[in-house]
Amino acid sequence: MKVSRTVIIAEAGVNHNGDMDQAKALIDVAKKAGADYVKFQTFKADKISSKLAKKATYQLEQSEEEDTQFSMLRRLELSDSDHALLKRHCEEVDIKFLSTGFDLESVDKLTKYDLDFFKIPSGEITNKPLIQQVASKGLPVILSTGMANLIEIRDALDVLLENGLNKKDITILHCNTQYPTPMVDVNLNAMLTIKNTFGVEVGYSDHTMGIEVPIAAVALGALVIEKHFTLDRSLPGPDHKASLEPEELISMVRSIRNIEQAMGSSNKEVSSSERPNMVVARKSIHLSNPVTEGQRVKKDDFIMLRPGDGLSPMNFEDYIGMFYNKSLDAGHKLELDDFKA
Repeated sequence: MKVSRTVIIAEAGVNHNGDMDQAKALIDVAKKAGADYVKFQTFKADKISSKLAKKATYQLEQSEEEDTQFSMLRRLELSDSDHALLKRHCEEVDIKFLSTGFDLESVDKLTKYDLDFFKIPSGEITNKPLIQQVASKGLPVILSTGMANLIEIRDALDVLLENGLNKKDITILHCNTQYPTPMVDVNLNAMLTIKNTFGVEVGYSDHTMGIEVPIAAVALGALVIEKHFTLDRSLPGPDHKASLEPEELISMVRSIRNIEQAMGSSNKEVSSSERPNMVVARKSIHLSNPVTEGQRVKKDDFIMLRPGDGLSPMNFEDYIGMFYNKSLDAGHKLELDDFKA
């Protein structure tokens, strides 16, 4: 996926809680923050979970204990009309709509929403039929790798390649799926391992608290950043607690854009902003004591003082053994015509 700057995906996910007014408000927040995409999740509960499936620990902490994963997911489904409403609202506020399909039917459904790419979530990295289905659509793919090792990543990548995609169309996201992710488990260097092992572009899907890790990922070379956000972390629901609130999302996007500028080029040269400081901060050769005309130049005659608009201290040895052309006071900033040829 060719990009000119970091793609920032504001992950609304299921933080709409089934309320479309809340979902539209999330879109507005993502737009205000400057994200490139706002992403939701598309699924049918009976296509992705049995009625006996247990919830993750973090989901249990954020919902009623007797609630099942199936019933929780059922409440968070988006209907066709919901999708149309969200897509339309994205167009109205001028932010790109995105959603992740978690089952074959949902992947097919998303083709009518003019997506720029498909996102394969971490939990589907071992779901070969779904990976094949996504690859068959011919769009670029972002593959998230939470809970996966390198062998599983390679297997999923091979399925994408065997079904018509090229490596240039695939971006792999390093990810940890614990909500929130402990800092000791982030293992951000693994993102570079993925890049070097598979020769693909990489990014990072973040579930830590705060914004520093995605910013660090950009500095390391992430081309895509995905981050959950919410209107209010205290809202009920499985993902709110590990999500950014609106002002934090704004800060993250701003910081990433600043880091992009700060990365600059690989050239080490004097910048236009610091050039005026060269005279102020550097030093020139000055006299440490008075000298008389015809006196031989000695190293002890020199002291290196600011400003730096005179003879460079790097060349002080060139003048030792020469003779002074005139009598000069201590503190004098030496010039070439102070020496006899």
